[in-house]
Amino acid sequence: MTVTATAPSDSPPRAGWDALDAELDAWAAAGRTASFWWRDDDAVEPTPELARMIALSGETGAPLALAVIPAHAKDSLAPALDTAPAVAVLQHGWSHRDHAVPPAKKAELGADRPAAAVLAELAEGWRVLDRLFGPRALPVLVPPWNRIAPGVTAGLPDAGFTGLSVFGPKCVSTVNMMCVNTHIDPVAWKDGKRFLGEPESLGMAVAHLRARRLGQADEGEPTGLLTHHLVMDGETWAFTARFLTVTRRHPAARWPGADALFVAEGAR
Repeated sequence: MTVTATAPSDSPPRAGWDALDAELDAWAAAGRTASFWWRDDDAVEPTPELARMIALSGETGAPLALAVIPAHAKDSLAPALDTAPAVAVLQHGWSHRDHAVPPAKKAELGADRPAAAVLAELAEGWRVLDRLFGPRALPVLVPPWNRIAPGVTAGLPDAGFTGLSVFGPKCVSTVNMMCVNTHIDPVAWKDGKRFLGEPESLGMAVAHLRARRLGQADEGEPTGLLTHHLVMDGETWAFTARFLTVTRRHPAARWPGADALFVAEGAR
């Protein structure tokens, strides 16, 4: 299984809210339903921003998959989720530490270390999450910076993982591993972590939905929204709330939870 983790394009396609509605209308006209899912990264402890994200999930009815960094996860994080049954926990690497040698791009799970060492850290991370969250934690790996070496990917099933999520085009799902990626990132990481903008963010959404509808992308992979509660500015929060609300209300859209998405194909 080979993973291609792709960063958001420097020039993402552009679209507006009318284009999103029109694309979902096209799904409805074809008698089809477009699935979505939502992943938020870098959780370690209760914060006002995390509380706001959890509240937004409750207000919109969109299930949230929270990627938690095991090495830094505080015991207080678990009770903070007690009143949020629609929030699942995924594993965000081990410590979110960059091990890449410059000028290579940042990576914790890259090829700069032996795969066995990386997998041992990930196994320890799973033990932490299992202890803190019990059945709320899913054996799904979210690589920091959305990058993972093929050798590490190959060892994930033996390490107990059944799911993998990065950003961009879908990687290959197998009998032992289900891959569900994200496709919409509204943060401009190279420009002060500000809001990327509605035309660019909606462009990512419409492009993926259209590719699915036309058979140019995996129709079964839900269109994924990626957020980062700790770095979002006011405009990014506003976009996220509106995107969730608009899609939740459209009759051609549905939002399954992560527990339903990350099922290995051979186990369905």
